[in-house]
Amino acid sequence: MVDRLQSLLGRFAVSAEVFHAGPLCGINHLAADGERGQLHLIRDGTVRVEHDDGSVLQIDQPSVLLYPRPLAHRFITDAQRGADFACAHLQFEGASNNPVAAALPAVICLPLDALYGGHPVLSLLFEEAFAQRCGRQALLDRLFEVVLIQILRALMESGQLRVGLLAGMAHPRLRHALVAMHEAPAEEWTLESLAQRAGMSRSAFADSFRDTIGSTPGQYLQGWRTRLVQQALRRGQPLKRIAIDVGYGSEAALSRAFKAQTGQSPRQWKQVGAAARAP
Repeated sequence: MVDRLQSLLGRFAVSAEVFHAGPLCGINHLAADGERGQLHLIRDGTVRVEHDDGSVLQIDQPSVLLYPRPLAHRFITDAQRGADFACAHLQFEGASNNPVAAALPAVICLPLDALYGGHPVLSLLFEEAFAQRCGRQALLDRLFEVVLIQILRALMESGQLRVGLLAGMAHPRLRHALVAMHEAPAEEWTLESLAQRAGMSRSAFADSFRDTIGSTPGQYLQGWRTRLVQQALRRGQPLKRIAIDVGYGSEAALSRAFKAQTGQSPRQWKQVGAAARAP
C-alpha cells in the first residue's frame, strides 16, 4: 500500500532552514516571513506566545510550535532565565497552494512527548543545535524536516484534526481514495470507482467524504489537479505535457478547468506569479 504521507510529501516537498538555536529572554518579536512558515522547538522554560489577533498560548513544558503559514508572533519569557529554543523557517513548495500547509491550522502546539518515536531525533537535534560542529546547519535542517513529519503523524494518529485533508488521510477508508487520486490524477475517477477504493457504498462514501474533507470527491480531484498544474507551470513544463500528465484531453480542456478553479488562464497565472517573484 502506498504511504499516505509520501503521496503528499513526495509531490509537494518541504524544506527547513534553521535560524536560531539558544536562549531567548524577555520579549522577542518574530515577523511573518514572506511565504515561509516557522517551526519552534522549546527545550525548557516557560513561554507566553501572543498573536496579533489577540490569541495567546501559555507553554509550560517542552513543546513544539508549528506555523505552517506566515504569522507574526511574540515570545515572552523571563528576562533573566529565558527559555531554550531551536527555530527553523519552513518552505512549503507552492507556498499557499501546498496541500499540507493549506490543510493545517494557523498554529499547532504539541508537547514534545506527543511525537511518537521522537526522542532520539530530538536528542540529536538539541545536541547539535547547542554545539558548534562542522555540518551543523545541514544536519539541523534535515532533522527539522524529520520532526515536521513526526508532527504530521501525531496529528493524524491522534484524531485532533476533524475536518480537512489530513483528517481524510487519517480516516481508515477515505484515505485509500485520497491516495488513489494523489497517485493517479490522470485516471478517469468516478464516484463509484473511488467508493470501491474506499470499500464503501457510493452514498456512504459521498457523505463521509463531504463531511470529513469539506468538499465533494469531484471538487477535491479538480483542486488536486489544479495544484499539480500550478506546480508544473512553476517548473516550466509545456501545457501540452501538463494536460496529459494531469488528465485533461487537451490544452483547451486544461485551460477551461484551470480558469474555473483560479479565475485565470494558466498563462495569466504564470505571468502573475513570475511578476510577484521578480526582485
